[in-house]
Amino acid sequence: MLKGFREFISRGNAIDLAVGVIIGAAFSGVVTALVKWLIMPIIAAIFGKPDFNALWVFTINGAQFRLGAILTAVVNFLLVALALYFFIVLPMNKLKNYQHRNDPVKPAEESELEVLKSIRTMLQEETPGTSTGAHASGN
Repeated sequence: MLKGFREFISRGNAIDLAVGVIIGAAFSGVVTALVKWLIMPIIAAIFGKPDFNALWVFTINGAQFRLGAILTAVVNFLLVALALYFFIVLPMNKLKNYQHRNDPVKPAEESELEVLKSIRTMLQEETPGTSTGAHASGN
């Protein structure tokens, strides 16, 4: 039982996942700070407030609806996604492309149909006089 667990935990996928979760948790603080202390003040400078919570608030039968809070959550999500893309994903992709710029280009692989056609052609060349239809087996 413990041997199976040890094999599972030492597989590359489980370790990679654990590292990814830990790095992601640590990195969320960086992204949150970027949005909170850089992007949101820019929004506050443009619109006067860093959020839209006070917009579109109404009450029906004592229940308060804050559509501005939903808008704030959507904007925050989009800002975090933009920050991740422009400050992390895009630079990492450029770095990866830069590192692999001199790698040899792999030739395109033949499709399965092309391979089967070439096998058929080779077999026809080896045994002249046979048709491409069903083999005559005395039936």
